[in-house]
Amino acid sequence: MPEPGKIKKKKPHRFYDYSLLFTIIFLTVFGLIMIYSASSYKAQLDYGNPGYFMLRQAGIAGVSFVAMYIVSKIDYHWFARFAMLGYIVSYVTLLLTRFTPLGVASHGKKRWLRLGPLQFQPTEIVKISLILLLAVLIANLGVRINQLRAVGFIVALSAPLALLVTANNLSSGIIICGIVFVMLFVACKIKWPFFLCIGGGVGLLAVAPYIGHLLVKLHILKDYQLGRINVWVNPVQYARSGGYQVLQGLYAIGSGGLFGKGLGESLQKLGFVPEAQNDMIFSIICEELGLFGAISVILIFMFMIYRFMVIAGNAPDLMGAMIVIGVMAHIAIQVILNIAVVTNTIPNTGVTLPFISYGGTSVMFLMLEMGMVLSVSNQIKLEQ
Repeated sequence: MPEPGKIKKKKPHRFYDYSLLFTIIFLTVFGLIMIYSASSYKAQLDYGNPGYFMLRQAGIAGVSFVAMYIVSKIDYHWFARFAMLGYIVSYVTLLLTRFTPLGVASHGKKRWLRLGPLQFQPTEIVKISLILLLAVLIANLGVRINQLRAVGFIVALSAPLALLVTANNLSSGIIICGIVFVMLFVACKIKWPFFLCIGGGVGLLAVAPYIGHLLVKLHILKDYQLGRINVWVNPVQYARSGGYQVLQGLYAIGSGGLFGKGLGESLQKLGFVPEAQNDMIFSIICEELGLFGAISVILIFMFMIYRFMVIAGNAPDLMGAMIVIGVMAHIAIQVILNIAVVTNTIPNTGVTLPFISYGGTSVMFLMLEMGMVLSVSNQIKLEQ
C-alpha cells in the first residue's frame, strides 16, 4: 500500500513498433514468393532446382532477421561509438574492391569484395555507415547545423565516399547522395538551397539527351551512361541492344492488366526479361498480380515510410530521429528509383527493390538498418 500523501509515480513502458516489424516480415515473405515465381524457370535450367534462388535468399533473410531483432534490442546510442570506424571501413572495402584482386567483377564492373568465404557489396556498408555517422554529427552539431560551415563539413566528409562509389556504381552513388541530401534537408531550417539543387538535377536530366555528347567530353558521363539515356528516350530504336530489357519489362507491365495473369503465370520471365528476379522483379509483379498488385506493393512501402515518420517524430533525441530519417531516405529513394527504371520513367540505373529483389548483401544490410530503426522505437518511453 502506498503511504498517505505520496503520489505513485507512473512507470514508463518502452515502445516497440510491431507494425513496422510485421511490415518487414510481410515484404520479406512476399519477396521470397516473387523470387521463386520470377526465377524458377532460370533456376531449373541453370541449377536443376526451381527453388535455387529462393532458398538462398530465404537462408540469408532468416539469419539477417535474427540479427535485426538482436540489434533492435540494443540501445542505439551504443552504435555511435562505431560511427567513425564504419566510415573508415567503408573506404577500405571500396579501395580493396577497386584496386586489388579481392574485387570481383560482375557485368564488367568490380562491385563485389571477396574475403575468404564471404562475398558482399561494399556499397551497402557505405550506406549504413554514412547514415550512422551523419546522425551522430548532426546530433553533436545541434543548431549549428544551420551554419554554412557545418553543412559544408558534412558534404566534404560525404563527397569522397559518394564519388568513389559513383565511379563504379552510379545507382548506389545516387542513393548515397540522396541519403545525405534528405538528412541535411530535414536537419536544416533554411530550405531554398535544397530546392535549388532539386531544380538543377531535374533540369540536367531533362536536357541530358540533347547535350549528352558534351557531357561525355566533359567526363561528366561515360559512353555506356549516354547509351542508357538514349535507350530511355527511344527504347524501340535500341530494341536489339540496350533497349531489350526495358521493352520486355514494359511488355510484362502492359500485359498484366488490372488483376494480372495470376501468380506464377508470367510469360516474360521465361527468358525474355533478363535477371527477372533482380532489378526487374516489379515488372513480373505487374504481369502476375496486375495493377492491383503493383499499387498494393507501393502502398505497403508507403505505410513503412509512415511508420518511419512516426518513430522519427517521437524519437528520444536528435540522433535517433536522424538515424530513422537516413534509413527512410534510403528505402524511399531505392523504391522510387527501381519503379521509375522499370517503367522507363528515368534511365536504367540498376537498382533493386528493397526486401523483394534477389540479393543477399542487400537484404542483410537492410535488416541491420531496420534493426537500428526498431532500436530507436524501443527507446521511446510511454507513460502508463
